[in-house]
Amino acid sequence: MSKPWTKTRKRAISSLITLGFLVVVLLVMNVLIQLGLVNAGVVDMLKFIGINIIAAVSLNMVSGMMGQLVLGHAGFMLVGAYAAAMFTNAVGWPLTASLTPALIIGGLLAAIIGFLIGIPALRLRGDYLAIITLGFGEIIRVIANSLTITNGAKGYYGFPTFSTRQDPATLFNFIFVIAAFVVFFSYTFGTSRHGRAVIAIREDEIAAESSGIRTTYYKLLTFTLSAFFAGVAGGLLAHQLGIIDPSNYGFSKSVEILMMVVLGGMGSITGSVVSASVLTFLPEVLRGFANYRMLIYSVLLICVMLFRPKGLFGRAELRVIKPYEWLRDRHRAKKAQKTGGGGS
Repeated sequence: MSKPWTKTRKRAISSLITLGFLVVVLLVMNVLIQLGLVNAGVVDMLKFIGINIIAAVSLNMVSGMMGQLVLGHAGFMLVGAYAAAMFTNAVGWPLTASLTPALIIGGLLAAIIGFLIGIPALRLRGDYLAIITLGFGEIIRVIANSLTITNGAKGYYGFPTFSTRQDPATLFNFIFVIAAFVVFFSYTFGTSRHGRAVIAIREDEIAAESSGIRTTYYKLLTFTLSAFFAGVAGGLLAHQLGIIDPSNYGFSKSVEILMMVVLGGMGSITGSVVSASVLTFLPEVLRGFANYRMLIYSVLLICVMLFRPKGLFGRAELRVIKPYEWLRDRHRAKKAQKTGGGGS
């Protein structure tokens, strides 16, 4: 007799299938890169896709799961970028050894600032929260342009980076593993008891609070986690570009990340991954139409939002367990037919 198909068993099998698929993809990509079958330009594009996935999924935790509009996400990325770059520049270790602690430090500093900003900001809702976070992002950018330690508007550079030509796979592996972890963590958080509390706050904060949910605690927790992952994305972006220019982390960058979340579907982790990949790759595909590239890009976005106002996935998720369940049920049906045929 087969074991009961419990939610715990479903989740375990789904996680194993996903993990196996990711390991195979990572191994195949490394082989292709080492053999030179994937050129440096494609590898760089995949790195930017991974960084944008981390940024979009982190913002989705606040704007999607919790339903709070945030317009200063690039500010957390800028904080993480500076912290990570300054750490790798100061310690003088090989980058393979220093990058992991640098990203953790960058994420923690962004999380601390996010926590401090979130204490007063999360008391507000809707447009007011958006305006406060927008102001925060601009303040961070202005401060970075003014300080000597950040080299002002000239940009911070000179910190160690991986050479795409000499070592194309190492940073790609870092980004791939971290992006996979962020997606897994966000999905697990969203389906956990804490995630359900956050979703309840999104649906009706007053009803959630009257039901005993600590709304302030969960709002601060989600906002801080989102800032942490945004700081990690900023640190990765800094070590990919080799320079930190504060002008690249302004309002337009925050809107770009928010657009990825909205296009994929507010609250859908799968949607954020797909939209971040498409919106990072699409401008490069349209580069041949230099004069009309941004026009085509904008028209496509408008069409998607007109015909799919809830985004590509809405709030749905792509569940890898579904094909497994279909194959399992089909195998059991065939087995039952053979057993029935033998006994007649």
